[in-house]
Amino acid sequence: MTILVTGARGNVARALVGRLLEDGHEVRAAGRDPGRARLPGGVEVVAADLGRPESWDVALDGVTKAFLYAGTAGLGGFLARASGLTQVVLLSALGADPASEDAITRAHGEAEQAVRAAGIPWTFLRPGGFAANRLLWADSIRAGVVRDPFPDSHSALVHEADIAAVAACALTSSGHLGAVYSLTGPESLTVRRQALLVGQAAGRSVRVETQDLDDYRRELTAAFEARGLGRVGSAEVVEARIRRLAALVDRPQATTETVLAVTGRPARSFADWADDHAGDFA
Repeated sequence: MTILVTGARGNVARALVGRLLEDGHEVRAAGRDPGRARLPGGVEVVAADLGRPESWDVALDGVTKAFLYAGTAGLGGFLARASGLTQVVLLSALGADPASEDAITRAHGEAEQAVRAAGIPWTFLRPGGFAANRLLWADSIRAGVVRDPFPDSHSALVHEADIAAVAACALTSSGHLGAVYSLTGPESLTVRRQALLVGQAAGRSVRVETQDLDDYRRELTAAFEARGLGRVGSAEVVEARIRRLAALVDRPQATTETVLAVTGRPARSFADWADDHAGDFA
């Protein structure tokens, strides 16, 4: 059984590939730029892009199950070619809803809707904020100053290794078809607290300053584009993210115990994530 993992350069995809290999499964990874994918040796990596549906013919050859990032642009082309799969595990988002007024949750809801309509057995993973998004702080942590427009905004960020662990369970064990898993970290922390923990892990003193909102808009858009997510980084999505952060100022985010329920081990804390990535901020 060969499992296809798309988005080969993504943090979750890399963690999932490593997990599947450790467990002895055959893995093929696919991405737009496979030459830049930092994956373990022995993994077959192929070029494929949702924007070029024909590119999935090679990637899907001999594959029985697939892990897929939610994106509506070109998703139909992939699904049309993936009709023979026995399962798709879709990385969606917390609150996904095709009727949502929030651009982020609406886009993920539309992706889920497309997978359902394709008739392929599915499992949906709905993480909240990714701890790995704090890697965007690398230069700021080195400079000793993290700027954020909402430093008292809360989030229960989830470790990419925990998302990958749930995905691996869904792909390789029974009882997960048709399941929707909401994933968070074990605690809700403010931006201030997160910056402090990252600084401690990196051995640096870090202060947090309130950032001008327009500066934040420009930085967020640039960050999306630098990661090849220009379509996602539309003005509508940026504004949706700002509204979400503002709504969580001084309001802890609800957490789930889904990671424990599915994998048998509790979710890693944000402090664990910071320790695991200390080298990225050094």
